[in-house]
Amino acid sequence: MGTLDGKVAIITGAARGQGAEEARLFAGAGAHVVITDVLDEPGERTAGSIDGAEYLRLDVTSEEGWERVVADVVARHGRLDVLVNNAGIYSGGQLVNVRTEEWDRVIAVNQTGVFLGMRTAARAMIAAGNGGSIVNISSIAGMMGIFGGTAYGATKWAVRGMTKVAAKELGRHGIRVNSIHPGYIETDMLSEAGLDDQERLARTVPLRRMGTVTDIASMALFLAGETAAYCTGQEFVVDGGVWG
Repeated sequence: MGTLDGKVAIITGAARGQGAEEARLFAGAGAHVVITDVLDEPGERTAGSIDGAEYLRLDVTSEEGWERVVADVVARHGRLDVLVNNAGIYSGGQLVNVRTEEWDRVIAVNQTGVFLGMRTAARAMIAAGNGGSIVNISSIAGMMGIFGGTAYGATKWAVRGMTKVAAKELGRHGIRVNSIHPGYIETDMLSEAGLDDQERLARTVPLRRMGTVTDIASMALFLAGETAAYCTGQEFVVDGGVWG
C-alpha cells in the first residue's frame, strides 16, 4: 500500500528536475500524477517514463489554462487530491538594475501562478468534499534576504505569506496548505542563478553537501500524504542548515 494510493495529483513545472522527481515519488506511492509544464517534449517524455503519469500543457500564468487543466483532470478522474506548485523561474539582479518587465515576468510565474493554482485547485477540492493537500515550493529566499535576488525573493516571500493565509481559510474544508523552502539544490535553476562552483557552495552548507531533487521531492511526498495530516500553514526548510 502506497501513501498516496487512489489520489490524483497535479505537479506544475514537472517536465524535468525537481518536479519530475516529485512526479516519480508520487507515482511510486500510488498516485495518479498529472505532469504540467510548457516544455512539451520533455514533459511527454517524463510522463511516458513514469507509470501512472500523464502530461498536460499548462502555462501557470494563464487563468484559462488553470481552469482547463483542473476541469479536465476532475472530469476524467473524478477528483483532485494534491497540488504541488513547483513551477518557477529565477532572475537575478540588484535592486537598482532590475528592469520592470523582468520584475513582471518573475511575479507572473512565481507568484501569480501559485495564486491561480491554489485558487483553482481549492475550488475543485471544496466541491468534491474530500479535503486535499496543496504544497507550494518557495525557497530559503522566502526566509532570508538573498543578495541580487530582488524579484525572486519578493515572490518567494509572497508564496510563504499566501500559504499561511490559504491554510487558515481552507482548513475548515480539510485542505492543508504548506510551503517548502529549498536551499542550494542541484538543478538547472542554480546554474541560471550563476552559482556554478558547487564545490565551493557546498562548503558553506553545514551538512557540507548540495541538496538533491530527491531531498525536496521527499518532503513534498510527506506533506501530500496523511502522515502530515496535522501540518498546515507551515514552512518546511530543506537547506542542509543554511538558514536558522
